Formats: sequence, structure tokens, C-alpha cells
Amino acid sequence: MKGICKMELDHRTLSQILETAVVAARLAGQKAMEELRYLKVEVKNQTDLVTQADIKCQEIIINRIKETYPDHGFIAEEGAEGQLFKQPPRGEDFWWVIDPIDGTNNYAHQMLAFTVSIAVMHQGTPIAGVIFEPATDSMFTAVKDADAQLNSRRIEAGDEEMNKIASIAIDSHYDSDSDVPAWVSQIIKKTRFRNLGSTALHLAYVAKSSFAGMLTLTPKMWDIAAGAFIAESAGAIVTDRKGNNIFPIDLNEYQGQPFSIIAANKKTHPKLLELINS
Repeated sequence: MKGICKMELDHRTLSQILETAVVAARLAGQKAMEELRYLKVEVKNQTDLVTQADIKCQEIIINRIKETYPDHGFIAEEGAEGQLFKQPPRGEDFWWVIDPIDGTNNYAHQMLAFTVSIAVMHQGTPIAGVIFEPATDSMFTAVKDADAQLNSRRIEAGDEEMNKIASIAIDSHYDSDSDVPAWVSQIIKKTRFRNLGSTALHLAYVAKSSFAGMLTLTPKMWDIAAGAFIAESAGAIVTDRKGNNIFPIDLNEYQGQPFSIIAANKKTHPKLLELINS
């Protein structure tokens, strides 16, 4: 089979896309766990870490996907010389957006809070998403026109309000040349704030209502594509910091620009939006 370039996005086609993403994510997650014993860590872009496992896992994912969809495009985190990997589609506008290890800093320090994140985007909008947390064997999935799931069971973002017992995920670092935004202090005071070291995992936890919401100011497309889609499929609201939709995005033009993102259940999202813009 040479991909779905001339096929409609019917249930069978979407199921096959999702199955391919799940298999690729699980293979990469297994490889990441194996590579923990042989870590080789380097610094890229002055602030980010990369390990040999990031590169090996990305290769596993792309090679597995190409077995079924050789004409599809790819955007992934680990390219040459610290840049993104980008390979445009040879046909219709299908892109696989991949973060082979989201939470590399955790992984490099042998902390097991990391994920494999894979999204499939068509005409600039996600149609499938997978986030796999190998350490807990947790597989978060969503596909167009269907419910979000965790290990094949339906999940929902819930309706918990922002209060002293609610968990809100925030960034772990801010621009060293400027003050920490005032809204960060407010979230710390008003909630049980959290940071797990993986943007994809934060979004997955919003989807299953472990977090009432999350905010992050500088993620890349591979950090958020799968998680944003899974969270929205679970009933969460996902926007930029001004309340605008994230998607659609022209991936032909995308070169690694950062986003701002707020994802939360329907009760918490407007409060976070007001807080960050006050």
C-alpha cells in the first residue's frame, strides 16, 4: 500500500493511521527504555539536551511509518546540527509530527517522566495523536471524530475549577533576562502547581482530568501537536495565550517557531486566559 493520498478519511483509513502511530510509539518507547543503560548526553542549541536515544527512537518511528505511508511528510525534533528534521510529503498534505522523546532533560537524568509523541496532520490540522509513556505503559490516543482514550478506555477533561486542590501545570524555566511573569506567582498561590518535565504529558494529563489546565510559552509543534489534539478530543479547550485557535498551521512553512499554549477544561480555561492576560 502506498499511503492514503487518494483515499477518503473514512473510519477504516483513520483506524489504520492510528494503529501505525501506536505501533511506532510503542517500538520507540521500548527502545528508549533499553537505551537508559547506555546514555550519551550532548547539549544542543545551548539550552537543550539530546541523547543517542532521541535519534535512534526517531529513526525507528519514521522507518515504521514509511513501511505503510512512504509518501507522507515528516516534521520531527531531531535534525542535522540541532535543527528540525523536515521531509515534505510526495502527494497530498499528510504530515507526521514527531517528538521521539518529549522530556529529554528528565530522560538524560534517568527520570522516567518522558513520552513518545506522534501526531498525524492533514491540511494543517491533527487527525490522529498518540502519546506513549513507556515507564507506566500508558498509551493516550485520539483520532478524528472519536473519543480520546487511555489504554483503550475513554477519558474526559472534566470540569474541575481552578482552586487550592486543583493541579495546574506550568513551565519549568523562563527567560533569564526578564522577570518571571506575575501570573506564574498567582498560579503558584492559587493551585497545586506542577511541572512533570514533558509538555506532551501535561496535555495528556489535562485530557484525563488529572490536571485542570496547563500553560506553556515556548513549545514547538512536535511538543504539542498530539497532546493538543488528544486534549481537545477529551473536551478540553486549547488555544494560544490570546485565546486564538492553534490549528490549522501551514506545515510547509513551519521551521520550528515556538507557540504559546493554554489547555484546560471548560471551567478553568477562561480563568487561566484572564489570568495570563491581566
